[in-house]
Amino acid sequence: MTTLFTYRGRSITTEDVAFIRELIAANPQESRAALSRLLCKAWNWIQPNGQLKDAICRSLLLRLHREGRIELPPPTYRYPDRLLQRRTPEPIDIDASPLCAPLKELSSRIALRQVRRTAYEKIFNSLIEQYHYLGYVQPVGEHLKYIAFAGDRPIGCLAFCSAAFGLNVRDHFIGWSSEVRDRNRHLLAYNTRFLLPPWIKVKFLASHLLAKCAGQIAGDWQTIYKHPVYWIETFVDTARFKGTCYRAANWIYLGTTQGRGKYNRTQKQLTSIKAIYGLPLDPAFRTKLCR
Repeated sequence: MTTLFTYRGRSITTEDVAFIRELIAANPQESRAALSRLLCKAWNWIQPNGQLKDAICRSLLLRLHREGRIELPPPTYRYPDRLLQRRTPEPIDIDASPLCAPLKELSSRIALRQVRRTAYEKIFNSLIEQYHYLGYVQPVGEHLKYIAFAGDRPIGCLAFCSAAFGLNVRDHFIGWSSEVRDRNRHLLAYNTRFLLPPWIKVKFLASHLLAKCAGQIAGDWQTIYKHPVYWIETFVDTARFKGTCYRAANWIYLGTTQGRGKYNRTQKQLTSIKAIYGLPLDPAFRTKLCR
């Protein structure tokens, strides 16, 4: 038995390829989608929330097909290109009058709501698209979206998604080996967006919202994805920000990136340097993440 490659944490062997060929031969009438689901069940390839890893499995089958290792049946349906169909979030009119009240006068009225799959999600998408310097990008995989309200008025947005596959300073801080990281990475979340609209001028509000979110996100993740998160992290662009609000909310400074970007295979700096911050959500986070 020879290992051909590793795909999303699973070693794909010659024996696996032979099994897939037998599966296809034994189910000649099944579509590619049905074969993917059969393979997930045979391998017990299941997400932490109990759902089949169908999308991952389909992409694996397609790779093996393109490499000539298996022969898939012809596709029964051509899926439209969702990237071409995706629309930029439309502007939504909200109260944009200046808000300059002290935090102590607002704190009792501030509520943090998880808005993914709710009527408020369009407001979140619109605010991020209009006022965040990176704009709005539809997250892939597990993710949550939050809006902070003062009464009925949106005053801040935060988004979290699955964490980076490998991050040396983080992995060293936690005490991870690559094998344990691949097994437990779903127990981390990455803060992809944080926005206070430009008309919100409330001192200490940013760190207050970060602290509020840290106390809420593990329970929300458990409710939606059927597993907790024990650690949250983010990157701060050092060319634009100092990371003061993260430090004030007790996030831990871990180090910086090298500016090479996610897919860069050279040793050259192609992007700005990012400061890396992380926050444990459980006193026993190392024990739970390393087991």
